[in-house]
Order: sequence, then C-alpha cells, then structure tokens
Amino acid sequence: MPDSPTKPLTFPEPVVGFVHSTGFAELCTKLKISLLVSTYQAQRIVLFSANGPKLSGLMRGFERPTGMALDGKRLALSAKNRIWFFDDIGSAYDSDGNLLPYDSYFVPRYGHVTGDIAAHEMHFHRGELIVVNTRFSCLCKLDQHWSFVPTWRPPFIDAYVAEDRCHLNGLVLDSNGPKFATALSSSNTRDGWRAQKATGGIVIDIPSGEVVAHGLAMPHSPRFYDNKYWVLESGKGELHVLDPQNGKCTPVANLLGYLRGLAFYDRYAFIGTCKIREKSTFGGMPIELRAKELKCGVQVVDIVSGQTVEFIEFTKGIEELFDIKVLPGVTQPHILGFEDDTINGVYLFPK
Repeated sequence: MPDSPTKPLTFPEPVVGFVHSTGFAELCTKLKISLLVSTYQAQRIVLFSANGPKLSGLMRGFERPTGMALDGKRLALSAKNRIWFFDDIGSAYDSDGNLLPYDSYFVPRYGHVTGDIAAHEMHFHRGELIVVNTRFSCLCKLDQHWSFVPTWRPPFIDAYVAEDRCHLNGLVLDSNGPKFATALSSSNTRDGWRAQKATGGIVIDIPSGEVVAHGLAMPHSPRFYDNKYWVLESGKGELHVLDPQNGKCTPVANLLGYLRGLAFYDRYAFIGTCKIREKSTFGGMPIELRAKELKCGVQVVDIVSGQTVEFIEFTKGIEELFDIKVLPGVTQPHILGFEDDTINGVYLFPK
C-alpha cells in the first residue's frame, strides 16, 4: 500500500557532531542573536542558540535546502522543487496551555511549487521575494499561476532555458532593488561555467548589465554592509571588500574552507566554510593548494581586524553549508519542520 499523502516527510537521520569555541555562546548572548544555517548536503537546517556557556543545535529536515530570506517575522526557505514560507508567531503553548520557553517560534504556513529550478540565494524587497533561479540563469519572482516569473537575466544569456549556463548564484540589493549578482562565468552554453570555474567568476551590475569584477574563483554571497560591498571568493577561501568602480577585490580574511553563506551583525561576519565533497564540481580550487584539510562550520570574523574570533566546526555528518542568517533579538528560538508529528498539533486561526 502506498504511503498516505499526509504522512510527514522523512529523511535519513545523519549522525551530526559539532564543537565550538568557548566564547561562541557568550557572543550570541551578548549580541542577543541566534543563527540559522542551511545544508543541502545533509538535507537539514540547523538553528543555533546559546544555552548557558554552550551552543545548542536544533535540526529540521527539508529536501535539499539552500537559500533563506528574512523579512521581519517572515522566513522563506528554498528546498529542491518548492519554496516554503514560515511565520514567526513569537510565542506558543503546549497542549496543556502552558507557555513554551521560546521568544521566536517559526511555523510553516505554505509552499510554492517552482519545480527544480536549483534556487540559490533569495531576498525580500518591499515584501516581495526575489529568487536567484540558477537553472534558468535568471532572477525571478513568484506568482500563484506560474512556477516562476523571470524578471532579469544577464545580457550574455540569450534565452530562459533550464541549462545552468553561468551558474548565477548570489544577489545583493540596494534601496531600489537588485544591484549586483554573482555568477561562476559568463558562459551562454549548457553547464558552460564548469570549464572555467577556477578563474571565470564574475560580479554583474544588474541595472546596467555590466561586469564590474571578473577573474574570481567561484564567487558567492555578495552583501552590502557597513557602506561596503562584500563578496566571498569561495575557491580561495577569502572574504573580500569589492570596489564596484574599479572591480578590485581586497581580501579581509582568509579561511580554511570553501566559503558559502555570509551574514553580518555588529562588527562581525558569520561565514560558512565547507569541505570539497564533490571534486568534479568543486575540485581544482586554489584553496586546495593552500590548505591540506578543509573544515566545515561557521567562522566568526571581526571585520575590523580580519581575525577569526569564534567558530563552530562540524566533526561528522555535515560537510557543506549553503546559507547563514542571523536572527537579531532572538535568544530562545524554535522552528517546526514536517518530519515531526508536532506539526499536526499546531493550529493558527482568528478568534
């Protein structure tokens, strides 16, 4: 007999281990933050928060989770062939009416089926979600009548086709909307980026379509913070400040990992580091020559000094991260997934 369509999704349970620096939990407590991390390799999102002097990690299973976006109390998560939307209801009660000890409680509300568009980063702009549609080499928005609605593609891409031509992956906004995007090459052929992955990376000015930086080793996670543009040169393990006027990338920090996922808070950058698991895709990078053993985890870099001040390192079960979000003002968070029967007992309705 086939499984019931209402049966919760199940995922192979990875045996996950992690260690962290002695001051990581103290830093989270001081800043009043928690972290949300996605890993498509382990099919999990992990919620880190301080529990006294230690960090606790809450895992939820999703199919190939990648990019996340926050808009106040709203969270979007890309997972394989759909995008899930969560609401932070703030507080919740158990079945006996007792208040649960959380100051943030994310509950899934609905999902939009996109098909497997290999969605990477996402951002909200004026309440609307903008998605980096990697398989179709474009930016897109969502509409209930369509899988997605294309809104922009690089000028060198001549059609909306499911060919992952340039591996468009990252997006940064300014007050007017999409400003810069990262891609692994300027190829206009199916999977063409793979042939030049170590040196073909670019940063594109979206309004003009001009390439403002090139020659990068797999750039990811462009951001705007502290009046500067930042980008990860993942293949070198470096955090850069980008000058879009001359295309110069100035290294701020060097880390022992393939980099993916970047969030800022206060004077700190929270950076995801990965091992290179798939040599056919990520092999041949300069970081492999610089470091014999790569680490997977989260590095906290002081952006003033460029020094790593705290870290989380996964010791087993997780080898690659994708995205990192800081939850400001949240010290005791919780999030529901679908593999746990608790979702069947959560009801939200107007009274």
